[in-house]
Amino acid sequence: MERVVALGRRVLPRGWRDFGLQIGIWFGFYFTYLAVRHLTDRDPAKAVVNGLRVISFEQHVTHHLFELSVERVADSSQFLLTASAWTYWNSEFTVIGLTLLWIYLRRHEAFKRFRNTILLANVVGLLGFWLLPTAPPWMFPDKGFVDGVNHSSALLQTFGNSYAAMPSLHAADALIVAWFMVSTSRTIWAKALWTLWPLWVWFCVIATANHYLLDVLAGIGVAVASLLATAWFPRIFGRLRAAGPAIANLL
Repeated sequence: MERVVALGRRVLPRGWRDFGLQIGIWFGFYFTYLAVRHLTDRDPAKAVVNGLRVISFEQHVTHHLFELSVERVADSSQFLLTASAWTYWNSEFTVIGLTLLWIYLRRHEAFKRFRNTILLANVVGLLGFWLLPTAPPWMFPDKGFVDGVNHSSALLQTFGNSYAAMPSLHAADALIVAWFMVSTSRTIWAKALWTLWPLWVWFCVIATANHYLLDVLAGIGVAVASLLATAWFPRIFGRLRAAGPAIANLL
């Protein structure tokens, strides 16, 4: 037991108690998120209509479905298609989980904002799924879309939401991860690689027919809004706290 305590003091920035608290926050949010998201998966007809509306809007604006061109690029190489599918499955929970752990252990000063930004973006995304359930491209093979991953797996059927295309949280979370990894990395090559990460994820979610271009753009908007919110809120609260005594003296 003493060795475990000593290891925590040596490795963990704030000891085992805080580390356990952060794990509890993350997994508590994750399972609550899954439960609530599952409740939003209740109106397939509305989701299909919204998916068709997205397709119609993109065709009206661009006169071509950009997603089909991206799919053709991925289909030209088995390696590229496999890498795209692997990225789709792992860019959310695997990469985010490892990034949270790395920043917590090695760049702890950035951890709180990183955690809060991810949580905020996913809450906003959950509201989007509830207000605008949207069937993803792979549900419309008649439009030329080809499913790039196995959506028939029992695990996905149990924990997934088939109508959570809008906004793309894959796109949002990839941008947030890249933002913090670029800002905390200390080598040029690491910064360069992480700069490319969201571009690669955006390509993959479109190439596998899991998201429309409009979903990705909406996800980018969610990420930017969340980053701005977690930067501004502490400053606003700090100013209000500092102004509190002065305001109280005036009353």
